Amino acid sequence: MAETLGSLIDKLSIKNLRYWHLDESIAKENSSSPQTQELKIKLKLVDSQRKDLLNEIDAFLAAALTGDVKVCDEKVKLYRNTNVSSLENINKLGEAVSELAMSNTRIWHLEDEVRREDLLDSEVVKLKRNIDQNNQERCNLVDKVDEILQQATNQKN
Repeated sequence: MAETLGSLIDKLSIKNLRYWHLDESIAKENSSSPQTQELKIKLKLVDSQRKDLLNEIDAFLAAALTGDVKVCDEKVKLYRNTNVSSLENINKLGEAVSELAMSNTRIWHLEDEVRREDLLDSEVVKLKRNIDQNNQERCNLVDKVDEILQQATNQKN
């Protein structure tokens, strides 16, 4: 299976984060600097990729609602889900999408933090473990989005 709604939304939330950070960087730069021009080119590319993903999400949803595409595959996870938040209380698609976007935001900021050069190795290890835990939660949220869509399409049929 190529893509699911969860994987597409995951990609979109990451593109949105890139767009936001590029836009923020452009605002901080001198508008005539070569760096600004390079950032604007990257921003335009990311914006185009976001639009493509939105179109892909629309097409996927249309196909899912008519039964023309498989909504999700059964997952085979080889890692233990330790110290990961339970998703049992998330039952609405919008809530799952919002949590997935927030999860990607947390991971983004943790990755920024772990790249700091002034951190002790012990702090890096703690951050990496936190990143791992958040990434497991992110994967579970991708699956949760697909599960909720699967339930909705099953009720429709």
